[in-house]
Amino acid sequence: MKRIGIIGAGAWGTALALVARRAGLDVVIQAREANVVDAINETQDNKIFLPGVALDKGIRATASIADAIEGDEGAADALLLTVPAQFLRAAMGELADSIKPGIPIVICAKGIEQDTGALMSEIAAEVLTDTPVLVLSGPTFAAEVAAGLPAAVTLACQDDDLAVKVSDALAGPMFRIYRSDDLIGAQIGGAVKNVLAIGCGIVDGRGLGDNARAALITRGLSEIVRLGLAKGARAETLMGLCGIGDLVLTCNAMQSRNFSLGVALGRGEALANILDARSSVAEGVFSAASVSGLARTLDVDMPLCLAVDGILNHFADIDATIEGLLSRPMKQETAQE
Repeated sequence: MKRIGIIGAGAWGTALALVARRAGLDVVIQAREANVVDAINETQDNKIFLPGVALDKGIRATASIADAIEGDEGAADALLLTVPAQFLRAAMGELADSIKPGIPIVICAKGIEQDTGALMSEIAAEVLTDTPVLVLSGPTFAAEVAAGLPAAVTLACQDDDLAVKVSDALAGPMFRIYRSDDLIGAQIGGAVKNVLAIGCGIVDGRGLGDNARAALITRGLSEIVRLGLAKGARAETLMGLCGIGDLVLTCNAMQSRNFSLGVALGRGEALANILDARSSVAEGVFSAASVSGLARTLDVDMPLCLAVDGILNHFADIDATIEGLLSRPMKQETAQE
């Protein structure tokens, strides 16, 4: 692989552009915002979504998805899709007009579609029927990856030869890629952890202590495993980077957009005010309803995720919700209970 197209110039897309350049690839990144395109091309920065990071001069930005797929430099050998999960179907629809059969897409968004309860790979199967699909997930903060600090991720694909090809193209000493064939597990872990991170932030903002946050992370992992198994994932996938690894990272640091949003909620700030003050998307806000809906459809018990959904989307009182969780019957400790 020589050329990578990236659809979406948010923080994660921009960080992955740097990863690809460090690996020696030609990179074209697509952004909807004209000022982002101009800044990347003219001053090699993305102050809106990834401030303080100098970009490689070899990264070219464009407003056109078609140009990111095939421009003057030639056709992309693979596309990384980094747009937020709730916009991924629309982006794939635009891709369908330009992408040639056989060009792989790497889904880098974490979430479950609100209206349908579909995973991102399931949307791709509907919209891009002749396109090989991979999923990149794991414990990564964009700013740290952009700075070249060590990170490890999961690349899931049912075609291991293709996974090796993409992994060899993108991996480096500071960006380690571990392969898996469990597409569902890679996506369930990445989607649900964002919801749980908001819950952990609420715990922190309410001053409930480290013990409570550790308990929420651990019982939250059980919810991830239950939902994953119900969707056909393997439990061992969720014990890896894209499951417990991503969960631990996102639930313990203010760098996490979902955790920091939960902290603000726990301190009494209104959700609308928090969202208005941000340019980036906290995926857990949107995935909370999706995860809860999928849990009900599959008859999976996920009280923590349902509680976060209640606070975000159904005007549930935070203190009453916490009291309700603490009054639940105590059971045998297994992933299935």
